[in-house]
Amino acid sequence: MRFGLCGFPGSGKTTLFNAMTGLDVPVGYGGEVRVGTVRVPDPRVDFLSRAYSPKKTTHATINLRDVPGEHGGVPQVLSPRSLQEIRDRDALCLVLRDFVNPALEGDPDPLGDLRAFHEECVLADLAVVERRLDRARKERADVREIDAFETMAAALGEGGALRRLSEAELHRGFLKGFGLLSDLPLLAAVNVEEERAGEDLDPRLAAEVAGMGGAAMVLSASVEAEIALLDSEDQPEFLEDMGLAEPALSRFIRTAYDLMDLVSFFTVGTEDVHAWTIRRGTVARAAAGQVHSDMERGFIRAEIIPFEVFAEYGSEQAVKEAGMLRVEGKEYVVEDGEIVRVRFNV
Repeated sequence: MRFGLCGFPGSGKTTLFNAMTGLDVPVGYGGEVRVGTVRVPDPRVDFLSRAYSPKKTTHATINLRDVPGEHGGVPQVLSPRSLQEIRDRDALCLVLRDFVNPALEGDPDPLGDLRAFHEECVLADLAVVERRLDRARKERADVREIDAFETMAAALGEGGALRRLSEAELHRGFLKGFGLLSDLPLLAAVNVEEERAGEDLDPRLAAEVAGMGGAAMVLSASVEAEIALLDSEDQPEFLEDMGLAEPALSRFIRTAYDLMDLVSFFTVGTEDVHAWTIRRGTVARAAAGQVHSDMERGFIRAEIIPFEVFAEYGSEQAVKEAGMLRVEGKEYVVEDGEIVRVRFNV
């Protein structure tokens, strides 16, 4: 899962990037793109690792790309390069400043920044869509493609985000390769002062983001930076003092999975216990392809053990003896938390 981390200057996105990835890149505009990896905590993976004692344990990860936000000193304009850098992401995380920054003039305006970012994405998408639509008409392309781009042009012309269009309204098979920003899942992270870290999201902003087809959360990047430096045993007390139930990273990951409709399945053994991320509704044969293309190509069957069943019986052998292991075909829809052993032949 690849997130583009974006925001206007002074939003605190690089501080958040450092807290999430454990890196220590300089805060402030430097023109370069930074890339880091966030491990997705999952107690189920840890449980399976203890059960199998593998040589390697592999958690799911989120790839974060911290994109420079300034363009010629204009506070609410992203450069063409910045927009290009987030076009190939799976989703966007927009960091919105809601704290006083002495280096910036004026009061924070997260709602205004959200709208400005949305407008930039819409205008950038509209330029791409109109160019392709003009060419498609001249080339007498597939009528379904022309219909798709006409639908997008109409929605963007009214200021709407493409992610709001359902699959029934828009044939997304024609969008591949265009990197349309307003069709990417959007998570808005409202960055507040330390003393406000536990507050609820502003209902107006929540409604605005929902109208764009996205999700939103409140966090304090400075608090997250402190949490990242603490030992795991010291974190609960710190979180309690801050009025927080869990680190923002945990909420970020959970919100991201919900936003993108993702689930995890596991492959297990003495060599590797591995978490794999797939879209909800993925069938067994396609899920096998996430592990290795040969598994998808030569798929025979999948042996399925729900994690809860494994945890109850304690071993694969005990699960089999209890008759709780299931054998499923290629069209079986893999559910969250299932242990999958693929039988294949190539």
